[in-house]
Amino acid sequence: MDSSFALYLGRHTLETALMLTTPILVACLVVGVVITLLQAVTSIRDMTLAVVPKLLALGVVALLFSSWMLQVTLRFTLEIFAYMQSLGGG
Repeated sequence: MDSSFALYLGRHTLETALMLTTPILVACLVVGVVITLLQAVTSIRDMTLAVVPKLLALGVVALLFSSWMLQVTLRFTLEIFAYMQSLGGG
């Protein structure tokens, strides 16, 4: 394995991880901003009010995007295994 492939593999791994986590992070960010605005308007300072909706949003987004996330993960894994197979010569 040469250094250019190691750099490619590192970059591709980080890109895949970012791509997989983006929908969940965006959903939690949006829900967090909405809840923070709601708390500011109503002067409610309960911390559980911010956590529970984020967990619900995380669950919904994970259910909605799970097949896509699995496809991306499988494609990445198959690419790694194909490279490992080419190194083994068989």
